[in-house]
Amino acid sequence: MAPTQADLTSNGHTKVADVSRGSADFEDSDFLRLLEKPKALNLERKRSFDERSFSELSIGISPRPFYRNSENSSRVFEHLDNIYSPSRRSGFDTPVTDLEPHPIVGEAWEALRRSLVFFRGQPVGTIAALDPSEEELNYDQVFVRDFIPSALAFLMNGEPEIVRNFILKTLRLQSWEKRVDQFKLGEGVMPASFKVLHDPARNTETLVADFGASAIGRVAPVDSGFWWIILLRAYTRATGDTTLADLPECQKGMRLILTLCLSEGFDTFPTLLCADGCCMIDRRMGVYGYPIEIQALFFMALRSALVLLKHDTEGKEFVERIVKRLHALSFHMRSYFWLDLKQLNDIYRFKTEEYSHTAVNKFNVMPDSLPDWLFDFMPSRGGYFIGNVSPARMDFRWFALGNCVAILSSLATPEQASAIMDLIEERWDELVGEMPLKICYPAIESHEWRIVTGCDPKNTRWSYHNGGSWPVLLWLLTAACIKTGRPQIARRAIELAEMRLLKDSWPEYYDGKLGRFVGKQARKFQTWSIAGYLVAKMMLEDPSHLGMISLEEDRQMKPVVKRSVSLTCF
Repeated sequence: MAPTQADLTSNGHTKVADVSRGSADFEDSDFLRLLEKPKALNLERKRSFDERSFSELSIGISPRPFYRNSENSSRVFEHLDNIYSPSRRSGFDTPVTDLEPHPIVGEAWEALRRSLVFFRGQPVGTIAALDPSEEELNYDQVFVRDFIPSALAFLMNGEPEIVRNFILKTLRLQSWEKRVDQFKLGEGVMPASFKVLHDPARNTETLVADFGASAIGRVAPVDSGFWWIILLRAYTRATGDTTLADLPECQKGMRLILTLCLSEGFDTFPTLLCADGCCMIDRRMGVYGYPIEIQALFFMALRSALVLLKHDTEGKEFVERIVKRLHALSFHMRSYFWLDLKQLNDIYRFKTEEYSHTAVNKFNVMPDSLPDWLFDFMPSRGGYFIGNVSPARMDFRWFALGNCVAILSSLATPEQASAIMDLIEERWDELVGEMPLKICYPAIESHEWRIVTGCDPKNTRWSYHNGGSWPVLLWLLTAACIKTGRPQIARRAIELAEMRLLKDSWPEYYDGKLGRFVGKQARKFQTWSIAGYLVAKMMLEDPSHLGMISLEEDRQMKPVVKRSVSLTCF
């Protein structure tokens, strides 16, 4: 829940007021100068780093030009008035398109613009939902993950100002001291969300950020930092402006995020160990361990960082660490998380209690743990990355976001990406139904639901994160379809969504096996449902937009694992 005004005055020795004072130190006049004093940019670009392989980036590259840190480090962000992002248009009016839009497109843009949040005169994000019929809770905040489709919509429409402001504001929030009770979080943690508090008596505005201390379950967001890096690359690709990413503050922000996830410890896997509730699935749903969503976002953020990091002394060290991690991570995910009919049959015949490096069943997975639904769900043509792999446990559920991001980041090989699309087509009723797209499949129920969710009433079967249908996922599905040459799948899904989204007032999620019912506790006018539709629509009309959010395969990455490789490499 969002902090109240009372919370601002007292909270033990870790006062929110202290955090608010930190925001006052920020040079917000820089944002005004950003817009008032635009300077022309030389947009002539050298060969994009996106076109280069990990191997090229690891050694032997001439360093890119970079800013020297200011001698007076206390004047952070002082030089922001020297950067300016070109855009095709300014202001927030009608979308740019040469095609006759669907009747609900205009309504969607109006709703998206109503969700804009301003801080000291500048747009800095969009709130989660504008549902006047429900209690606000924390839906009146700007969430990092929720803002991504909004940001992409504005970038695709030639309106980068709000995205630049958001990137800089969240970067400043990252520098705050972050405490949950008496425990201090890592320096690189990005906020889950932030809120603008207005004090009419003093005529002041203050930012208040949530790093997990107010979240359900008190879980810090692992995905926020990854989405921030991915968005920074999307902004750079959309505008042609490298000056934002080249700022010493942005470079430091990336390095802090990377320090958190590249740290060495006891883990023997290249994947990231995570708690339940650390990502889009922000309640207890049994995704603790190594959830596919975080691993795919981790992979995509690492590849994006390779594009953005400068090759100064600090940056080059991180580049080398990233390259090594990407090779290990891609092998691990493509080998152990991938499932198709061939792998399923191999697991079905696994022996257990194997020892030494010659073991086939390396994670000691019990064949009896294979769920009954899986045998009917797995088609003869198709495959997907399963939800989780850890000792004696494989979560065989389908998770949409992780599989779509795996395609967009090229974590999935072309063969695997094609197999994921095959699965969606073969299991259309289960994964899409009447409203795209199932966040996960299948739902857990009965006694298993009680154990896994802790009897969470919001995550009952076929609702919310437990098999609910989320319209925001439409943009990820569309991007994956375009990248794999299957735009007809996206078109079919968008047409389904257009039949109901506006009529149902842009709900957060839908309930039921086919997604026929507006979610029992779903907010109306959910911003990312609106933005997700707009991004999907614009990408389908102009597939060149895909470049903001897609990374091509790096063919230097070895080994290449085919879609039907046997899991005897376990």
